[in-house]
Amino acid sequence: MAVFTQVSEDDARALLHHLALGQLTGLRGIQGGIENTNYFLDTTQGHWVLTLFERLTAEQLPFYLQLMRHLARKGIPVPDPQADTATGAILHTVCGKPAAVVQKLHGASQLTPDAQHCAAVGQMLARMHLAGQDYPLQQPNLRGLPWWNATIPQVLPFMAADAAQLLQAELAHQNHIASGALYAQLPRGPVHADLFRDNVMFDGHQLTGFFDFYFAGVDTWLFDLCVALNDWCIDHRDGSHRADLADAMLRAYQTERTLTPAEHALLPDMLRAGALRFWISRLWDYHLPREAALLTPHDPAHFERVLRQRIAQPITL
Repeated sequence: MAVFTQVSEDDARALLHHLALGQLTGLRGIQGGIENTNYFLDTTQGHWVLTLFERLTAEQLPFYLQLMRHLARKGIPVPDPQADTATGAILHTVCGKPAAVVQKLHGASQLTPDAQHCAAVGQMLARMHLAGQDYPLQQPNLRGLPWWNATIPQVLPFMAADAAQLLQAELAHQNHIASGALYAQLPRGPVHADLFRDNVMFDGHQLTGFFDFYFAGVDTWLFDLCVALNDWCIDHRDGSHRADLADAMLRAYQTERTLTPAEHALLPDMLRAGALRFWISRLWDYHLPREAALLTPHDPAHFERVLRQRIAQPITL
């Protein structure tokens, strides 16, 4: 989350008029994240989050917004996009940008999770995967393998020789994995694809919601699980594996959906894939940044360390 587009109180009031969400009482930009413009939007009827989409197009956005609505109706705790009272539309326009308003989840992000937190995330992630099985819209993960192949050449000129060599070698490995028979057997469907600690809300140990679905797409469920494992179940100081946290997440996930033999076999490779994906995106944001208020790019070296750990010490079930 960041602020690329400045939204005035008059802009916010005009939007609220169409949504019938009460009178504006507060509007403030949200710091953190790197993709969209986000504001907390407080009204006489409640607390909301306004998102202006800076990269996603109006043609792409129905996949994300309708997915959130679909999951909310299946009992998954996700923000439900608010509709225009006259037209029923959940995609709006603010400052010339496509926009959405969702309710603000209660609770707070748990940035130092224990095994209970990780178990709650694993169980809810499996429920989310199953709830999305009958979601009718299709859109690939836009930050998947084709994007990795297109983006790595853009960031290589900024990199030291050893890191560039690792990046290219891992990309070759992931292209090889994706072309194999085992990969074709992996169950797939809509995935969050960015389920980091700051995209989940807790009240104590009670999980109150998943949010920020704007990297979602159809991909393998194992990749989605590995993205979560790579953030929730490591030591953030050096990227090393936390077996106690990972075991809790994996056990809880499998109380809802048992991993297949292909998923067991490819877990080490998909953990590497998850690390590679976020190393690439952080390199891109760091070396080729966009101007934005309240924007602080993430350190790319973090996921380089995670990837090196995943290669040196493969995790198996």
